[in-house]
Amino acid sequence: MTEQFIVKDCWYVAGLSDDFPAEKLTGHVIAERPIVMWRTKDGDIVAYDDRCSHKRFPLSKGRLMPDGTLECAYHGMRYDMSGKCVMIPSHPTGPISPQAQVRPFPVIEQDGLVWIWPGNPERSETSKPPRVPEVGDSTWKTVRVGPMDVSANYLLLIENLLDITHFYPLHDGNIGDIANSRIPIELEEGECDGNKYVMTIRKTSNYVQPPYLVDWFHFDTVDRHHTHCLMSPGLTRVVMRNAPPGELKEREGDREFPGSMEVDGIERGYVLIHTHTPVDSRRHIWRVLVNCPAQHMSKGDPGKPTATRVAEMFPEVAAEDLWAVAEQQKMFEYPDEGYSEVFLKPDLALRRARKIFHDLHAAEVSAVGAQAAAE
Repeated sequence: MTEQFIVKDCWYVAGLSDDFPAEKLTGHVIAERPIVMWRTKDGDIVAYDDRCSHKRFPLSKGRLMPDGTLECAYHGMRYDMSGKCVMIPSHPTGPISPQAQVRPFPVIEQDGLVWIWPGNPERSETSKPPRVPEVGDSTWKTVRVGPMDVSANYLLLIENLLDITHFYPLHDGNIGDIANSRIPIELEEGECDGNKYVMTIRKTSNYVQPPYLVDWFHFDTVDRHHTHCLMSPGLTRVVMRNAPPGELKEREGDREFPGSMEVDGIERGYVLIHTHTPVDSRRHIWRVLVNCPAQHMSKGDPGKPTATRVAEMFPEVAAEDLWAVAEQQKMFEYPDEGYSEVFLKPDLALRRARKIFHDLHAAEVSAVGAQAAAE
């Protein structure tokens, strides 16, 4: 991974649905694109280039007018819902140049998340955002953690999520131990809705749980099924199911939707939705949605739903990951002369993830070159 880059032709999470109240302008930087977003009176979310076509002033610092147009706070140029400038105060009667417009970005709102495509809009039909059906499902409780500003390329965090052998020593004493590093790893790969995915599967029996997992899921010793799936560059899905030895049921579907986990006190677990939204090649925004069956209460605080308890304790774990990937990022400032990475057996999923990213990036570069040649 000597070269760090970001994939622009991809769906990324700009925020949760409730981050976008009606008629409130918000400014974002996603995949090096300055973007202004808001929810219209009719409930739709729209996104445009955040730079006024006149003097680059950020439109997110402007205001929405009663007729729905967006007015720049610098010189008062107004843009309609198509991104076209429809009024210039200093040119009340003159024609408006067709270049006076701002670029729109494709947006999809689903499962409580707002997705945006910062790349070539013509390629936005090549894939769909991953589904996260637990969010908003009344049988599940969802609690958010973040957004967290991460000082590292987003692939570093994705690799962190796919390879949990770092639970020892990085998370030793809370969610990890050295036994976790010795759990065999299976790999699944495929494609769903235009997105290549890679998933690690770890199955273990008679595993003595680390302290935080006992707090959340009650059981000291368990049989456990644990998956981490990079569903797209914008989202990683983690599913953990555990139960007392001999009580864990075999079933399919951890990659897409596990269905309701047992609510009779036997099987317990969570679905963690990690979203990774690149700002640039050295920085990204990390959001975590903790999903647990609504009836599940924690052992550490029996008055709290497990999802709430996990979300309260997760920042300590996240801080350790944030420290690690930020320290990694610093090392990319040095040339690779005389240095090469050693890959271990558990690193297979990481290498597959890197290939997914490299293939997407290569396709993007090729499409840009083809377009330039055609022009």
